[in-house]
Amino acid sequence: MTGYQVFWPLLAHVALVYGLYVLLGMRRGKLVRAGKIRKSDYRENRDEPPESLVVKNCLANQFELPVLFYACCILLFITEADNLVAVCLAWVFVALRYAHAAIHVTSNDLRYRSPIFAAGYLVLAAMWGWLAVWMAVG
Repeated sequence: MTGYQVFWPLLAHVALVYGLYVLLGMRRGKLVRAGKIRKSDYRENRDEPPESLVVKNCLANQFELPVLFYACCILLFITEADNLVAVCLAWVFVALRYAHAAIHVTSNDLRYRSPIFAAGYLVLAAMWGWLAVWMAVG
């Protein structure tokens, strides 16, 4: 496969991050216009209202586990292990990140969010496992 297929899920995750930044800006703007917080309060960001805090936390979460996803995708490409298995795992990981983010910025219900996070964690572990096996066998 060794084209650019493994980078499409990576780009889809980047789109999620940009979308969350837009959502955060919209929610913060709405809160400022409603008088719930002053624009200057975001300078030190000590009292983030709950409506935007969940988005801020979700956005921060996109720079934790997904950093390992980016590294893995690049290494899969470099080692030519970016075959159908790897690309499918990458898409599943990104789909789970979208689902996790959707729950995080809406209900934020841990009964749903936690299992989806755990599933993404395991899928990413499988990607790293696939890379390790590929390098050991190849």
